[in-house]
Amino acid sequence: MDGTDPQTRLRFMKMHGLGNDFVVLDARAGGVTVTPALARALGDRHRGVGFDQLAVIEADAEAAARLTFRNADGSLSAACGNATRCVARHLMDETGARALALRTERGLLACEDAGGGLTRVNMGPPVLDWRAIPLAETVDTLHLPIPGDPVAVGMGNPHCVFFVSDADAVDLAAFGPAHETHPLYPERTNVEVVEVRSPETIRLRIWERGTGVTLASGSCACAAAVAAARRGLTGRAVRVEVDGGTLHVDWRDDGVWMTGATAHVFDGVLTAAFLAALAETEPA
Repeated sequence: MDGTDPQTRLRFMKMHGLGNDFVVLDARAGGVTVTPALARALGDRHRGVGFDQLAVIEADAEAAARLTFRNADGSLSAACGNATRCVARHLMDETGARALALRTERGLLACEDAGGGLTRVNMGPPVLDWRAIPLAETVDTLHLPIPGDPVAVGMGNPHCVFFVSDADAVDLAAFGPAHETHPLYPERTNVEVVEVRSPETIRLRIWERGTGVTLASGSCACAAAVAAARRGLTGRAVRVEVDGGTLHVDWRDDGVWMTGATAHVFDGVLTAAFLAALAETEPA
């Protein structure tokens, strides 16, 4: 993919990791400008393409590429683990490499072929200090002063992790937005509900900040696994069962490694008419 063709049609890839779906724009050759308005239009599942996150691939002097992410509401996201794995798989297939590094707001993230069609990424160390997550005031991040006794974790973006007896019984469409904008989280938060099924397995359901209910999320899976280990409910290596499938998370000394499947669904082209209509109706 080379960004735009002479008719200014914008090329993209549609990818997903366990149903956590992405539109990916390849801007390594330049010619692609992504605004919040463009992200919102692309993210519209009825009038655009639809995605949980938008990922933009850019050239980087020290890494295989640099990635930036936007949520479906157009807001920036500093981390997106499943999109990172999807892009890593695409670039490994493109180059024949079995390992590479991608730059995100989290820094350089190591990615590798895990075998069996799986891709692994090191999402970096979890953020456990209240200032860096960030939270609005000094609190114990292991026991937040919020009904339900959640745990706060940062994985490049903020997370609020609740432990429940039955994750599937939670009305996530109501529970998620009620906590996404909690005053303790000045930048809003991802919301996770976690059911511990064994010391090696957790069930996770996800409300993503700026997007809503998602079938999977790499950073959310990492945050949930870290929270469970910190509470002493599991070990540091766990199977994470999300609505879209299974991820494996291993909190090691060098960071939180997350492994799972990826899929490149199709390539597409946005028409000049779509882009022109967007320019006429919605300012950046």
